[in-house]
Amino acid sequence: MSAPRTPAAARRLIAVVVLVPVVAALALWAFAWPAARTAPRDLPLGVAGPAAAAAQAEQRLTRHEGAFTVHRYPDEAAARDAIADREVYGAVVVTEHGPRLLTASAASPAVAQLLRQAVAEPAAVDGAHVPTVDVVATPADDPRGAAFGASALPLTLAGLAAGAVVTLLGLRGVPALAALVGASALVGVVAAAITHSWLGVLTGHWWAEAGVLGLASLAVASAVAGLAALLGTAGMGLAAAVMMLLGNPFSGASSAPEMLPAPAGAVGQWLPPGAGVSLLRSVAYFDGAAATGPAL
Repeated sequence: MSAPRTPAAARRLIAVVVLVPVVAALALWAFAWPAARTAPRDLPLGVAGPAAAAAQAEQRLTRHEGAFTVHRYPDEAAARDAIADREVYGAVVVTEHGPRLLTASAASPAVAQLLRQAVAEPAAVDGAHVPTVDVVATPADDPRGAAFGASALPLTLAGLAAGAVVTLLGLRGVPALAALVGASALVGVVAAAITHSWLGVLTGHWWAEAGVLGLASLAVASAVAGLAALLGTAGMGLAAAVMMLLGNPFSGASSAPEMLPAPAGAVGQWLPPGAGVSLLRSVAYFDGAAATGPAL
């Protein structure tokens, strides 16, 4: 291979040699940093029972400095309602027979496991048994939530592809809008057919899930096409970089936003992949509870 013959060609070669490691470093940071720093941060957790006993349970939880934000409830029924409404990820119920741990693995299998480690296992070391009740469980076909957690990336890729195709075909205005909406609607139907009907990963209302899946794809596709219309090819690249390097790893799909280091959890929920995952959890497992924020 001959060496570059012009200064412009040499500069392009140097740019490629430098740019590739930079992109690789950014990708490693975006994906590896949140995974390496996964831990509870102000994770909403309930405590229910008589005031004096509940205060003691709350005091034990606050020893994990900054890990939990404790919400008090008068009894187990109120704590269960709070879990079903997605106000908290779980609750410690203090009874005359000892504490009981309520979890919701459908909200996050990782958080449910964390709560068992933080509440039930230390008590077992002291000789006490803490029964654990999974109030809203993951589907039997996806007990660890692995398939659900893997759903964010395909939806992001589908949205990127739709936005790029609309841009490359030169569509503008109503034709572009029709193409984006039509493609995203088909993505939602196909994705619901796979995840709900075939794999059994989702267990909510079929058409509501299809709508959420399509909406998540449309949000990504619209961002790509919109930025491309404003900035050209650079806009399309910018949208793709934000969705892939920030939106997907910061989505909290495999854990929870409160398990990611700041500000990754908050940033992820403002981007389509994270908002889409949160909305899909609400619709698929919690009858639409706490769906308004992610939908907006």
